[in-house]
Parts: sequence; structure tokens; C-alpha cells
Amino acid sequence: MTAPAEETVTFAEPRVHRGGSRALLVLLGALSGLTPLTVDMYLPALPSLTRDLHTTSSATQLTLAALLLGLATGQLVAGPFSDRLGRRPPVIVGLAAFIVASVGCGLAPNVDVLIVLRFMQGFAGAAAVVIARAVVRDLYEGAAAARAFASLMLVNGTAPILAPVIGAQVLRLTSWRGVFVVLAVAGAALLTAVWRALPETLEPDRRTDGGLGHTMRVFAMLLRDPGFLIPTLAGGATFAALFAYIGGSPYVLQDGYGLSPQAYSAVFGVNAVLLIGLSQVSSRLVQRLGSRRLLLAGTLMSAAGAGLVLVSTMADLPLAFVLLGLLLVAGSVGISSPNAMALALADHGRTAGAASALLGLTQFILGAAAAPLTGLGDARSGVPMAVTIVVAAGVALACALASYLRPRPSPGT
Repeated sequence: MTAPAEETVTFAEPRVHRGGSRALLVLLGALSGLTPLTVDMYLPALPSLTRDLHTTSSATQLTLAALLLGLATGQLVAGPFSDRLGRRPPVIVGLAAFIVASVGCGLAPNVDVLIVLRFMQGFAGAAAVVIARAVVRDLYEGAAAARAFASLMLVNGTAPILAPVIGAQVLRLTSWRGVFVVLAVAGAALLTAVWRALPETLEPDRRTDGGLGHTMRVFAMLLRDPGFLIPTLAGGATFAALFAYIGGSPYVLQDGYGLSPQAYSAVFGVNAVLLIGLSQVSSRLVQRLGSRRLLLAGTLMSAAGAGLVLVSTMADLPLAFVLLGLLLVAGSVGISSPNAMALALADHGRTAGAASALLGLTQFILGAAAAPLTGLGDARSGVPMAVTIVVAAGVALACALASYLRPRPSPGT
């Protein structure tokens, strides 16, 4: 089996002319940034939340898994509906429901109720991330789409930096419940911005008119398409490694290595800075190297970081080695994610909402499966987290290699 020939990529102009395209990308980045904000802001509060609700670390991590499952299943609803109704209505309804669910999370009396409400919060917020991707696909194609996705990561990449920092500062003033009040306020701000500034990018003549049966046929078609499925699995496994880090690191770094919530948020912020920086490096290189090569490079970086985390935790090496491995795992997402999305959505412009939903479903289902595994056994040791990251990174690398070696059916990938 030989590597594909040198890739030729071209940039496409937006198919829909809109003024202020940079401002639109900022808004789309903010919409897709709602997910890391919702996931990451309460990470510094996980140990205190566990104590306050008199539960276990594994049960607390189920609140993260429930959120990810909600994000996954919500996209299956919002994506196809946006293909039928346009992009604006589902995201407006989703943001309104997100605000209500966030307030409910802040009032949860026990961990069981919190798990249910986090699922609802994720289900409602899913519309923001799936429609942000679909709007990019409405307007851009080929390497231009990869660059646009990288631009979104530049904007929404500030969320992983700010979220744990904001969460840690909220904990100085109040309890973990205050974190969900802040999320409700963020949802309200986004709802206002969408109502005023998000244009409709899917014209009526490009919308689908089928019902549930049509949606199921579209999903089946996508799952039979290796050009969609392989990069989707690569991106999903990369996210599983990232969410294993997200789910396990509060206990490993705070309870195991003694970092304060503020120090933990600083470490998290450094990782997010690298993620943002590498996403911009990727956007500069995609025209010359192509998305397949960059996806392979990103998954190789993730696998190297995963191996270092595993060796460091099993051999009880100093904290610096663990942090370096986690830095590589988190930073690699900046390369892998935009290129996996661009490859998966490249040939599915008319059904971009459904394709984006299935892509997001894969990411968050795998992430939801990975996060609770980090709480098995002695979560503070870091070994369960490291093993989960290694398995996920290995799957991502195998899929990226398969995508790279696969014959290229069309230019621009």
C-alpha cells in the first residue's frame, strides 16, 4: 500500500456573500465555544462538588459523561432540523433551553438530579456547536473550510483558557453552584448575539424536505462512506483522549499532586494556548500539506503525549513529565480537529447539518465513554486516565493513517 499522491488544494470563496465575515466567524467561534465553556468551567469544582453532594469521584464524573451524551444526542436532533428549517430557528430554541437547564443545575439537590440536568444542558447546547459547523460548510469548501474551522478554534479556543480560570475565581466567591449561574448568563449573551447578528446561510432551495425516514437514510449513507467515517472516527477518538484528560486531571493534579484549583486552571490554560497556536499553524500549512497529512501529524503528536503520560504515571516520575505528556495530548487537538472536520464534511454540502450532527455524535459518545473510565480504581494515581488516553490516541492514529493511505477521490483533501 502506498501513500497518496501529492495533494492539490484550492480555496473557495464563500458561496453566500455576507458582510462582516470576520465578525460572523467570531460569532460562530463563540457558539462552538459554548461546549468547552460548559465542560471546563466546573472542572476545578469537581473535588468540592464531590464532597458537597456526599458522593464518589466516579459518580461525579458521570455528570460530565451525561453532559457529553446530551451534546451527542442533541446534535442528532438539531442538525437534521437545521437542514429542513434553516440554521437560525434550532440554535435560538437550543440556547433558550440551555439557559433554563443551567439554572436548574445550579439548584440541583443531589448528584442524581445533577446528572439528569447536565444531560438536558448538553442536549440543549448541542444546537450551538452543530449549527456553527454547518454554517461554515454552507459558506466554505475544501481547504478554505479547514482554514475557517481553524479560525473558529482561534476564537473558541479562548473558552478552555478562560473557563477553568473563571471557575476557580467563582469558587473564591461562592460554591460550585455559582458556576452554573455564570453559564446561564453566557447562554443569555449568546442568545442575544444570535438573534441580532446570525444570518440565515441555508437558502430555501437548498433545504431538505424529508422527515425522520429521510434523516435515517442520510445517516445510513454517511456511515457507508469511508471518506466521512474514517476522519470522523479519527476526530472522535482524539476527542476521547482529550475528555479522558478533562475527566481525570482534576483528581490526578489536585488530589494526587496537590495543585490548588487556581494552579490547576493555570495548567489547563497553558494547554489551551498550545491548542490555539497549533490550530493557527495548521491553517497556515493546510494549503501546502493538505488536511490528511495534518490529521496524521496531529494524531502522532497525541499518541506520543499519551505514551509519555502512561510511562510517567506508572513509573511515578515527577509531575513535569505528566504535564508535558498532557500538553502534547491537548495541543494536538488544534491540528487534528479542524482537519478531521474538513475531511468529513467535504463531500456533504447539502446535508451538512446531518453530517455535522453525526460527526459531533461520534466525538461526544466516545468522549462520554472515556471520561468515567478515568475514575475507575485509584483515580488520583493517574494510571486509569493514562491507559484511557493511550487507547483513544491509538485508535485516532490508526484511523488517521487509514485516511492518509486511502485513495483520494477528489481534490482539496
